[in-house]
Amino acid sequence: MKFCLVDRITELTPGESISTLKNVSLAEEYLQDHFPGFSVLPGVLMVEAMVQSCAWLSRVTDDFEFSTVLLKQARAVKFNNFLKPGQTLHVTAKMKKNEDGTASFQAAGTVEDVSAVSAKLVLSKQNLRATNPEMAEADRRMQEAARELFGQIAPDNLVTGA
Repeated sequence: MKFCLVDRITELTPGESISTLKNVSLAEEYLQDHFPGFSVLPGVLMVEAMVQSCAWLSRVTDDFEFSTVLLKQARAVKFNNFLKPGQTLHVTAKMKKNEDGTASFQAAGTVEDVSAVSAKLVLSKQNLRATNPEMAEADRRMQEAARELFGQIAPDNLVTGA
């Protein structure tokens, strides 16, 4: 199962920064057991919301060149607050480095202007065809799907500094 943990991109400057929103709803299945009587967004999903936000910044910065953008490393992860149904996680991330194959970020999430989570993240960027040329069509489909999803979560004319 794949979770889309970015509901909306609110600001994006390629090669620099991104701001996103993740609205937490009691309808999300994983909240039923985490925890009974005290539903909160699992910490790993707060980190994943930051990873997905950074991945969008990376994709736009690289003009959707890579079909896969995955977490390679999470360092200095700090959890500071709970996120309950009805609340919104505001994620901000700054790109620190963008090299061939990896991108580094400083990311943070707040809820009601209070720190909830922060981390230093490194993402791996690659195309499947790099290891198997027969996967070129899969790369193309994944890049197309990413562009389509971006169009759904980012308002028109959002990207600045492009």
